[in-house]
Amino acid sequence: MTDFNKYPHVFSPIKVGTMTLKNRIVFAPMICCLETPSGEVTSEYIEWIAQQARTGASLITIGGTSIDHETGDDFEGEIDVTTDKNLIGLKRMADEAHYRGAKLSIELVHAGRGAMPKLLKDGVAISSSVFPATGGPDVVGNTHIREMDFNDIEHIINRYADIAERLSKAEFDAIMLHCAHGNLIAQFMSPRFNHRTDWYGGSFENRMRFPLQIMKAIRDRVGRKINIDMRISGDELIEGGLRLEEMIEFVKLAQKYVDSVHVSVGMIIESDYFYYSMPPYYHKHCHNVKYAEAFKKCPDIHIPVTTVGSITSVEEAEEILAEGKADIVAMARPLMAGPDLLKNAYAGKEDKTRPCLRCFECAPNVMQQLHCAVNPVCGRETQYRILPPIEERKKVVVIGGGVAGMQAVQTLTKRGHEVVLFEKEENLGKKLYEISNLSFKDDMRRYWDWAVRTTKETGAKIYLGTEATPELVMAEQPDAIFIATGSSPIVPPIPGIERTETILDVDNDRVEVGENVVVCGGGLSGCECALELAYRGKNVTIVDMIPEAAFAKDASPAPYTMLHALLKKNGVKLVGDSKVQRFTEEGVEVIDKSWRTTLLKADTIVNALGMRTDKAMADKFTGLVPEVYMIGDASKVGNIRHATNSAFIYAVEC
Repeated sequence: MTDFNKYPHVFSPIKVGTMTLKNRIVFAPMICCLETPSGEVTSEYIEWIAQQARTGASLITIGGTSIDHETGDDFEGEIDVTTDKNLIGLKRMADEAHYRGAKLSIELVHAGRGAMPKLLKDGVAISSSVFPATGGPDVVGNTHIREMDFNDIEHIINRYADIAERLSKAEFDAIMLHCAHGNLIAQFMSPRFNHRTDWYGGSFENRMRFPLQIMKAIRDRVGRKINIDMRISGDELIEGGLRLEEMIEFVKLAQKYVDSVHVSVGMIIESDYFYYSMPPYYHKHCHNVKYAEAFKKCPDIHIPVTTVGSITSVEEAEEILAEGKADIVAMARPLMAGPDLLKNAYAGKEDKTRPCLRCFECAPNVMQQLHCAVNPVCGRETQYRILPPIEERKKVVVIGGGVAGMQAVQTLTKRGHEVVLFEKEENLGKKLYEISNLSFKDDMRRYWDWAVRTTKETGAKIYLGTEATPELVMAEQPDAIFIATGSSPIVPPIPGIERTETILDVDNDRVEVGENVVVCGGGLSGCECALELAYRGKNVTIVDMIPEAAFAKDASPAPYTMLHALLKKNGVKLVGDSKVQRFTEEGVEVIDKSWRTTLLKADTIVNALGMRTDKAMADKFTGLVPEVYMIGDASKVGNIRHATNSAFIYAVEC
């Protein structure tokens, strides 16, 4: 063992079926939408597979892929594995992984009652029994579902076998049967959603018949030519759903056919449980490990056990493996944010890795090409994995050292430009530091620390505590100027506005907060401020002109859903469709859509009414030189992804 490798369990091989994985970190399934609309493999997708392999992960699993387009699709943009026409592209994907020492798998799924009606042949989904979903894209309340008959069951079983054979021909090393998160196979297994009275319903034996028949059919068709991984929910969590004890009994039976088990939790298409399957930053790290541990420590289970869910560092993975809680650790988002995570850890340079925010910007409301809030290259490797060389070296002045300014400095210097940064505060990234002060923002605080250190190490000339002026900027004789002056709080002309406290002052404990608090503004920051105050025992109300369901809509689906659940659990009152009229000594006077006036009593009122671009500041520098770029909030108020990506694109093209 080398002296520099501090993670002997992570960086040790393991035998899984007929393949040997070079280490214990696997790239978890991630939907990327890089294929053509008809499901053909593209050069961008090939490069994405190559990038996943470059991370050093031992196994890559392509994200959820439908096995039957007529009845089972749940999102646009899946690779089509149902036809031999795509064999060449599939083989190219396998080659890209193998060239770099990784194995390749693919997550095979039929969405069942969670299928998207508009994508199906006749708009009707099929399932074990008829139960409309409560969550998921375009399927909430869908009643176009029919119970599967024996012909349907036989057809789906054969579909799995056909596709396994095709992927074997394409030299995939494994397939992952998606038996988790409330998809079709799980719908048959779950007593909550299977109310059949035939051979496939009722008893445990009957409910497990369908998945076991699928596994047997695959083995009968391809033997051991391809390995079978199986993703399960260790517990569905929903009342009347699959419990841990029953799933352990199922795995004892399934291991006759499958080579490993990947233990997740929760359900995707039930809104109250899917944020366990796709865990945002409100969860503690490693929160799902206990479920995998139960399988790992069962003496009758002999196949390798994989754990997944909010495991963001090699240190966390090492602890899990060393304590015998799992055999393998799956992660996706940390390897997208910091593709060099494994290499840096192996070399003892963990602090060089860009941290993941667990913000789920990689899984937005609308299916779109893969991207990451903090890594602007993610999903665009074909264009930007190797930054284009500069045609001429320029001197660039960056005004503002926030998220956008720091990203601009990092990219510009990496390309070879001479860079000068002016930041009026004494430290870089002040606003990022301040918005990461809440108890559940530790991931963001790590990102702040990384961004500041990385920016200071670029070699750029950085002036802290120095507010840029046109005279100072022009004294540098710049060829280009990047304006990253950020945004400032909106202070509307509402009577009594002076009685309010700014959200950043409240979040950073710069003001004393009373017992009864009204937060004015239902955006993500206002809702998170309210949640933090509720955690501290305050009585909190949020008010906004938008409907209550639209509160925190600027968050991605998983954080949005979990945040609403936490606000409800912690007693935060939401008041939507109500406009603030005035602020008084007693509280906040609001008027609703029916013109009814109400006083929301408050000891402390928080102004979370949003931010706006500091146009006056930005205008000072516009036109000083021909090449001026507005980035981050200086161009449009947005989130971290907007700031990072706007800065990166201009810096790449400067």
